[in-house]
Amino acid sequence: MVRSVVVSLVSIAALVCGGFAQKAPTIDQSLEMRSVGGPQISPDGRKVIYEETRTNWESNAFETDLFIADVATGQSHQLTLAAKSSSAAQWSPDGKWIAFLSDRTASLPGSPAGKPQLYVMPADGGEAQQLTKMENGINGYEWAPDSKHFALSAEAPEPKAMKDRKDTFGDYHVIHADYAMVHLWTLEMPLANAVGITPVPAEPKLLTPGEAFSVGSFSWSPDGTKIAFSAQRDPDLISGFSSDIYTVVIADSTVKKIVDTPSPDNDPKWSPDGTQIAYVTSNGDKNFFYTNKRIAVVPSAGGTPKVLALEFDEDPGQLKWGPTGIYFSALQKTASGLFLLDPAAGKVIKVEGSGSTIARGFSFSKDWLKVAYVGSGANEYAEVYVGGVGAKPTQITHVSDQLKGFDTAKREVVQWKSGDGTTVEGILIKPADFDPARKYPLLVVIHGGPTGIDTPIIAADRYYPIERWVAKGALVLKPNYRGSAGYGEKFRSLNVRNLGVGDYADVISGVDSLIAKGFVDKDRVGSMGWSEGGYISAFITCYSDRFKAVSVGAGISDWMTYYANTDITPFTRQYLQATPWDDPAIYAKTSPITYIKNAKTPTLIQQGSADKRVPVPDSFELRQALEDHGVPVKMVLYDGFGHPVNKPKQQRAVMEENENWFNHYIFGEPLAPALTPIVKAEKK
Repeated sequence: MVRSVVVSLVSIAALVCGGFAQKAPTIDQSLEMRSVGGPQISPDGRKVIYEETRTNWESNAFETDLFIADVATGQSHQLTLAAKSSSAAQWSPDGKWIAFLSDRTASLPGSPAGKPQLYVMPADGGEAQQLTKMENGINGYEWAPDSKHFALSAEAPEPKAMKDRKDTFGDYHVIHADYAMVHLWTLEMPLANAVGITPVPAEPKLLTPGEAFSVGSFSWSPDGTKIAFSAQRDPDLISGFSSDIYTVVIADSTVKKIVDTPSPDNDPKWSPDGTQIAYVTSNGDKNFFYTNKRIAVVPSAGGTPKVLALEFDEDPGQLKWGPTGIYFSALQKTASGLFLLDPAAGKVIKVEGSGSTIARGFSFSKDWLKVAYVGSGANEYAEVYVGGVGAKPTQITHVSDQLKGFDTAKREVVQWKSGDGTTVEGILIKPADFDPARKYPLLVVIHGGPTGIDTPIIAADRYYPIERWVAKGALVLKPNYRGSAGYGEKFRSLNVRNLGVGDYADVISGVDSLIAKGFVDKDRVGSMGWSEGGYISAFITCYSDRFKAVSVGAGISDWMTYYANTDITPFTRQYLQATPWDDPAIYAKTSPITYIKNAKTPTLIQQGSADKRVPVPDSFELRQALEDHGVPVKMVLYDGFGHPVNKPKQQRAVMEENENWFNHYIFGEPLAPALTPIVKAEKK
């Protein structure tokens, strides 16, 4: 794109001629910053594949490529060169092949356009071959232990009855019906023939026909004769409570349910000897949105499950069962790392020495002695690392080099007491030349969830141009308000029947604690956030006059409106412990719209027009109420987007709208009535 090229050249010229770092990236530079993830170490531990995400302005997409690196030398090269994205790489167990998913232009006749399909390529180099042409694409896959087969999860093709209905009546759908179930399939790996020509791939074999359930996560048994999987009654989000654990025999498709509880059970993983299956469970707790998940083990033939490590006070993630126990990842306040559970003793130990205080995405070599992961520390950009389990790692990627031309803000964990005495933490972001004798404007950026979390790592700005505001002379506070992940079940439960009210108390007490230190200008404080962060910002707009500007991103203004329209109704019932028909008072108490007569704060509202998670009527309701009460308000709908706005051009608009709003109300700059379009150079 012309503008991004010009901006980059100007920045480089400033660095070379001026001899100083550019304080902050432009919005386009922030959006163009690459990130890495999905590391997969080879079975022998010598190589690692990872994903690198880039920005494609022409296609208006964030696209992902696969790279491969030699662990010993650190040298890497791009593995996939096709247009669009390639991701979810997996090594075959024998290390000879690499599989991945891609939505690139298909090579198999009859392939649907734009749907992710399974590809495979030789590990020592060569062209990738498309293996599937599933009508609705591939949801997930896993190599079989023999390296000759795959398990796939995918929606079944549209049945003839549905096609006939559309021919007669046109397109429509019945709410809580007309489901497209996700099924398990197996696929044979094609092999080259005697003259080196790869035959046409085999058709996938359906393992779980019918409409009894919709498949989620799955894994092969060590001997390759069975697959364990989770499945719920249908693919609807509100049916997540019904997810249970099953096994299916490959030879005859015999399905057996081995875990049945009234709350979610997911992510089954076999023990190395195949006699047991570990899984993540809510252990029958009906309030599973905010209570702890657990690791449980059940005999693979079925039997009584055993819930382990009840004293571990956080959600376990990404199970992997190795020879010494069950590895899992978890948060610990603003840190995250690798843990090992002894299934016999039920004890958990932290795997120390990973070389990173904030680590995720762990992948192990076949002998379980090497591990690859994405890691960072405070004031660091996330990179891919490989090392011995518990040993100092080797840094594989260097995407943090993108920051060398900028004088990045400094992040630190701060702590304060909320109104009820609860200890709350947050991330305070300060200029590199911070002077505690000065008074700075303060911008509060609130994460979603509510079980999200902010950590002190550096990441490319999205939605809110944080680095630019800090370079302009502001402080930024990211509060991990009650309900945030990482602080245990009790803290996560503190906003039950207390949403908005308790959250606001955590935010305003954090603001007051910084004002008390003497370096915050109490008359220049703003707030913003998306999803739950947007809801808390909407609460601030209606409940308080302490803020000078607010930005509400996909935020809830009325829990009644939300409950009746959202695609995730159990969330509200669990947090408010009632329906609006049973307890309208709690819905009123926690709804920003209840306090609209107090509203005085200029408010920007942004949302995707097709958002099902937070219904768009909530934004319209807030906008109309603010307008009726004479409060300055601007509402922007991003056409066709759901809950996230996830394309670069529209993210550019989100960021520029926020910059325009807060630069006016916090920094006193003119308020532009509209964004300025980019003037494209004419092609010659």
